[in-house]
Order: sequence, then structure tokens, then C-alpha cells
Amino acid sequence: MSSAALSDTPATTPANSPTRVATASFIGTAIEFYDFYVYATAAALVIGPVFFPQTSSTAQMLSAFLTFGIAFLARPLGSALFGHYGDRIGRKSTLVASLLLMGVSTTLIGLLPGYASIGAWAPILLCVLRFG
Repeated sequence: MSSAALSDTPATTPANSPTRVATASFIGTAIEFYDFYVYATAAALVIGPVFFPQTSSTAQMLSAFLTFGIAFLARPLGSALFGHYGDRIGRKSTLVASLLLMGVSTTLIGLLPGYASIGAWAPILLCVLRFG
């Protein structure tokens, strides 16, 4: 009698196991909320005086937090838009386009001149770039 030899290869988990998907989702969400935390801190300390006119410190802070709120408005609109394109042209290319848009917007916000340099265009461009 012959017996089949059992291989010593360990059992592997599939690439899209629930644990792996949950871990990736957690990491992505943590990075996103860290971004919101950093921007909220910058809005409270820096963005108001740099990007808005010197009317009052309260108006500057409220205007800075308004730009912070624009990102919460952009999230569902972006998910609907990129979800549509993800279904049409594929998830990978849509993810790359989304990450590229976020990276370019973040870089341009960092390079954006303040209110003293370009006047009213500074808060307008900040809001447009924050939406991206």
C-alpha cells in the first residue's frame, strides 16, 4: 500500500481576507483622520492670520474653520464621482487618480501665497484646493 505524502506547506490566507481588508481600511482611515487633525490644528493657529484679512481674530478663525469644513463637503461628492469612475474604468486607475489629485492639492496648498501677497485670491484658492 502506498500512502500520499502530506506536504509541509503552510496554509496561506487569501490576498483579500477579511482581516487584511479590515487592517488596510483601518490604516487608511487613521491616515485620513490624522490629516483632518493636522489641518484643524493649522486652521486654529496659522491659516486664519495668513490667508484672511486682518479684520478680527474671531473672523479669521471662523473663516479658517470654514475651509476645514469644505473638506467634509467634498468627501461624499468625491466618493460619488470617483466611485462612478471606479466602476467604469477600474479601481486601480481611479485610486491612482484620486491619490494624485490629493497630493497635487496638498502641495499647492503648501506653496500658496498668503493674503498679503495676492489678496482675496488667497482664501479663494485655498478653498478650491481644499476641495481637491
